[in-house]
Amino acid sequence: MDNYALFTKSIALENLGIKNATIHYQLSAEELHEKTLQSGQGIENSTGALAVNTGEFTGRSPKDRFIVKDSITEDKVWWGNVNIPFEPAAFDALYNKVTAYLSNKEVFIRDSYVCADANYRLNVRVVTETAWANLFCFNMFLRPEAEELENFTPEWTLICAPGFLADPAVDGTRQSNFAILDFTKKIVLIGGTGYTGEMKKGIFSALNFIMPVFKNTLPMHCSANVGDEGDTAIFFGLSGTGKTTLSADPARKLIGDDEHGWTNENTVFNFEGGCYAKVINLSDENEPDIFRAIKKGAILENVVFKKGTNEVDFEDISITPNTRVSYPIYHIDNIQPGSIGKNPKNIFFLTADSFGILPPISKLTPGQAAYHFISGYTAKVAGTEAGVTEPQPNFSACFGAPFMPLHPTKYAEMLSKKMKDANVTVWLINTGWTGGPYGIGSRMKLKFTRAMITAALNGELDNVEFVNQKVFGIAIPQFCPNVPNEILNPRNTWEDKNLYDTKAVELAEKFKANFAKFSVFANAEIMEGAPLV
Repeated sequence: MDNYALFTKSIALENLGIKNATIHYQLSAEELHEKTLQSGQGIENSTGALAVNTGEFTGRSPKDRFIVKDSITEDKVWWGNVNIPFEPAAFDALYNKVTAYLSNKEVFIRDSYVCADANYRLNVRVVTETAWANLFCFNMFLRPEAEELENFTPEWTLICAPGFLADPAVDGTRQSNFAILDFTKKIVLIGGTGYTGEMKKGIFSALNFIMPVFKNTLPMHCSANVGDEGDTAIFFGLSGTGKTTLSADPARKLIGDDEHGWTNENTVFNFEGGCYAKVINLSDENEPDIFRAIKKGAILENVVFKKGTNEVDFEDISITPNTRVSYPIYHIDNIQPGSIGKNPKNIFFLTADSFGILPPISKLTPGQAAYHFISGYTAKVAGTEAGVTEPQPNFSACFGAPFMPLHPTKYAEMLSKKMKDANVTVWLINTGWTGGPYGIGSRMKLKFTRAMITAALNGELDNVEFVNQKVFGIAIPQFCPNVPNEILNPRNTWEDKNLYDTKAVELAEKFKANFAKFSVFANAEIMEGAPLV
């Protein structure tokens, strides 16, 4: 019997407007796994994990994410292409349509919470149309103990109905899918998309408003781990730069892989209870922790099996290059108890620079750190999108612009103050290309990136000589243990040194052009962190 069966009779959805539904409350991971298999919506892979297809959408749809513009958000949210306003009356009408759609259906309810630090805990009730979406929330959100459910009171509600399609002409959406946050009603409403990342990022977006506005806590799109000496390391980076991979370090305990808060008490806590990792080109050799986490209880999304088997072909991107796995954090052996770390000492900004310009490791001044944080740079490689024939810069403020309701400088100022107060060292790590741009050079070897991060964490770079890169002004170490000296300065790896100089200036100009929209809000120290050209 389900451990939570005692409480199923007390759960009703009429207060949400969902009537006469068949309710499955707080099913275990095993039960949700079986329900998905029985419905034909998923199959098991060779390791026992559940494999599902998310349908039309295999990634988030940022242009279809809205925030209700009301008395709470009107004067605080940074409105624009990232935070698109939605009228309260239009939200109410659409909400009523979604709840009517879910009425008389089979629905799955999960009571969970986010924020591992009890002082910041936020209770969330999840209502999903499918069992596997509910299993995703079991994996990704924090799991209350059975005795905590008896008097559980949700503060926020997340409703996900991928089978409901909006009518843009009537409902005020851009197209049939949508993800809408209402901070007055404390609801995340998702429809028309089965991509589970919308649920995760919907709650993350809410926390990115709640934490700085009401809790005086910095929310961060980052991974984090802690060493034997109690020192916490923070890893910022956009998708594909290595956050999950590099924070899963066998020598350090994992706090979390994607979303954290940094408190005034100088602690860092995980928002989540699981990990959501890319699995493209995954191997046991390069990423053993993630590879071995794919077992019963995990959910693989949009993967392809090798012909005639149920073994995943991790190199097959015929459905999407954004193949994913979600799993509860306890699938990783080496985790930090309680998912809280203290005493942050090192911050790593990760970028996959496909231009091959930035050094594999460099040290940033506080001004440079704030500048690069607001810039949030990585680069798309050629061929990832139609018409992209050469590397394209990708700037995402605070390494997570699609999830940041406030102006980026608000988060940057909070980060800058915390860095100074905690005496944190900030490093820029290029996990991208060396020896030239994508198509000419090669991807930086993971073993070298790991060696550089290990050296920084162990203090082995504290007394080495640093030389400033001429265009960006960032400090490059002249020696790093277990890393060839010649790759530390990217100019040395290019056959045509003059071409490197030209391309470095071109990239610096792209940084400056992107930053122009922030410059009026940035203080002098931040502006001094800009490239030197």
